[in-house]
Amino acid sequence: MNILDSFSLKGKIALVTGASYGIGFAIATAYAQAGATIVFNDIRQELVDKGLAAYKEEGIDAHGYVCDVTDEAAVQSLVKRIEEEVGIIDILVNNAGIIKRIPMCDMTAEEFRQVIDVDLNAPFIVSKAVIPGMIQKGHGKIINICSMMSELGRETVSAYAAAKGGLKMLTRNICSEYGDQNIQCNGIGPGYIATPQTAPLRERQPDGSRHPFDSFIVAKTPAARWGTTEDLMGPAVFLASDASNFVNGHILYVDGGILVYIGKQP
Repeated sequence: MNILDSFSLKGKIALVTGASYGIGFAIATAYAQAGATIVFNDIRQELVDKGLAAYKEEGIDAHGYVCDVTDEAAVQSLVKRIEEEVGIIDILVNNAGIIKRIPMCDMTAEEFRQVIDVDLNAPFIVSKAVIPGMIQKGHGKIINICSMMSELGRETVSAYAAAKGGLKMLTRNICSEYGDQNIQCNGIGPGYIATPQTAPLRERQPDGSRHPFDSFIVAKTPAARWGTTEDLMGPAVFLASDASNFVNGHILYVDGGILVYIGKQP
């Protein structure tokens, strides 16, 4: 077999949660280009419709569903419906997530729980729902979208960092528990990615200078730039493909080197 064939996703069914836009959309688009059938969900119909239109514009015939991934009964129903209408899921990307930038002592327990629910409990719920089908098929790939905050702390993101640190360990535990069923569970830890959500942090100031946070990130990143959603596409295809069949329980940080860099001397 040609080595490039091992990266093909032809004939595979991929569920990418929260993939109407942003990182999830980019990963799903990459999977479609590699030959996979794309299934995605979002929490509201208008977001699903927006996603379907975006995929259609890219020439992708995606399947979109409304589902709250924190609702276990709804997720079980979703997976059953996907299996009936599309087929058994080969690839799961737990992409749906939220962040609340609130100083810890100002954050309520309810706000903390909401972040944990979406960023950690939901990947558990969705993974649990798809694993039986993967066992039935004899193979499966689960990719959790972790974060540099799986390794680092930063002010105002206590809940997010706690959730992503937990997601890192959930990734390792799924590997430990289901590796003998030919299921590989790995994570991708994006660095700072240029998306519409981060655009205000990259806008030029009235005097033409860089936004202070933009300057901070570029100075802390050996690649000297923000990442793009395209930077995540290759790693995501690798972890979903047969090329990574002996890679399990690994977190692949796609961060331009920021995690290993102490920064320039002032």
